[in-house]
Amino acid sequence: MGLKQAVYNLFVGQTIARRTSQYAFDRTGAYLDYPAMNDVIYPRSPRETICGWVHLPRFVDKIRLYLAGKLHADYQENFTKGFDGAWLKAAGVSAEQVIDVVKNSITDGQVADWVLKNVKKTDAEKSAFCHYVLKRGTEGGEVTERLKMRKEQAGLSDRDDLKTFVDYIDADEKRL
Repeated sequence: MGLKQAVYNLFVGQTIARRTSQYAFDRTGAYLDYPAMNDVIYPRSPRETICGWVHLPRFVDKIRLYLAGKLHADYQENFTKGFDGAWLKAAGVSAEQVIDVVKNSITDGQVADWVLKNVKKTDAEKSAFCHYVLKRGTEGGEVTERLKMRKEQAGLSDRDDLKTFVDYIDADEKRL
């Protein structure tokens, strides 16, 4: 048996048979059929940025999923609301405008080009929005109580490290 065949047997052959409880494998090694493909497709973390705007990559992901008919029901009620709506307000654009831009683009770079051309906000305004998103849930009162309730609903009430809604989102979506 040659080296190529030995490697094939190691990674695709008999070793894989022991792993089939996790994954279903095409024995030719052409592709993997992950069970998670049928589950929720998580958008990026709200911490990620495009053109200095936190949350924007997440919003773009949600728009792409929405347009493909794959935005999970858990996200549909607040689509273009919550942090999405806060970004729209801070950027001074409508949901329809951004949805149309994403619909007619293939890459984040094309969305970034549109944002740079059409969203004229200062670094201070972007920074204020960043602070709002990344600190949301620490204000006290009703907002902090809502965060506490969300953590309880998700079975994360024991996670004292989750101090903001962004922390909660990242933990709920298995990033933290």
